[in-house]
Amino acid sequence: MSMTEQLGPHLPYLRRFARALCGSQMSGDAYVVAALEAIVANREVLASDLEPRIALYKLFLTLWNDTPVNSGTMISGNEENRLDRLTPRSRQAFLLTAVEGFKPEAAATIMSVDAVGFAALSDAAAREIADQVATDVLIIEDEPIIAMDLEALVEGLGHRVTDVARTHKEAIAAVARKRPGLVLADIQLADGSSGLEAVNEILGSLEVPVIFITAYPERLLTGEKPEPAFLITKPFQSNTLKAVVSQALFFDEKSTRRDAA
Repeated sequence: MSMTEQLGPHLPYLRRFARALCGSQMSGDAYVVAALEAIVANREVLASDLEPRIALYKLFLTLWNDTPVNSGTMISGNEENRLDRLTPRSRQAFLLTAVEGFKPEAAATIMSVDAVGFAALSDAAAREIADQVATDVLIIEDEPIIAMDLEALVEGLGHRVTDVARTHKEAIAAVARKRPGLVLADIQLADGSSGLEAVNEILGSLEVPVIFITAYPERLLTGEKPEPAFLITKPFQSNTLKAVVSQALFFDEKSTRRDAA
């Protein structure tokens, strides 16, 4: 089997992981390209004793954590002034299991830690998420059952659902009534309009983190055009929603302080 056949099917999902780590499509995709360039330059960097997907993610995270800005070695001054937009290893561990679906054993291998070390990272991620600021959430979803599930899960995480919109027009009206701190948006809406178009219009007037929900994530993970940084695949698990919501808010400036209310 060729390298393309081995790794090709995993690249869209590596892009998803990379974008979640970086908080943007551009930076995430650039790291994926760097990993592929490393493989082209020397195929031995890809561990031959591991399953291709595990080996690919392991190489990617090795490169990610060896980059000075991600390892923290470029951060100068007092430890209290450390950059707070870097995705720590605890969150990397949570994303690997909750979003990418790796078993803890495989995720530990990817992160080059033992089972005890991985469990500690996972526990740390749970504490970080529990301490995260609550925010107002707008749900753009035309399927009532999915909308209800999203609302229950979001509120279970301590956030507030301000509105549920079924169409592009309803989404714009909802933002006019109450500015959200986070948007969860389906791609295809009830009136035939696009959730992408609704979100683009919303982003024209305010900055807000957005998570897209789709049954076909690979269509938005090509790396060939402007695409979302955060994606949830239908059907979704509660832990997946928890991880992606937390990561989206992690990169939002409002998540750096506890809500006084």
